[in-house]
Amino acid sequence: MSIQLNHIIVPAHDKRASAEFLGSILGVPVGEDSEPFVPLTVSNGVTLDYANASDFQHLHCAFLVEEDEFDAAFERIQRAGLTYYADPGHHQEGEINHRWGGRGVYFDDPNGHNMEILTSVPD
Repeated sequence: MSIQLNHIIVPAHDKRASAEFLGSILGVPVGEDSEPFVPLTVSNGVTLDYANASDFQHLHCAFLVEEDEFDAAFERIQRAGLTYYADPGHHQEGEINHRWGGRGVYFDDPNGHNMEILTSVPD
């Protein structure tokens, strides 16, 4: 049996707005409400199930994308006026990284979750 991540619950102050925010950056449609969640499913079938919460720890979610998808998402990040960083600790503001021969960038969602898009991972 192979083991695959199927879904993760993402706590949010406003589940619909949060799912729509990330969906708009990634270019992914948001699903219909499925109480108590608002789902956002990415191309490998993993679903981020957004759920309303008032007190939670911030998550880090990284999305491996193709070069053209990176360009489109990064353009949407810039157009939205979001602050972005080359590092997860948010020290290299306004920069992207070039780890593992690719590109990567970090940005916060409206809940303070640290989101990342990257085009390459280590072998």
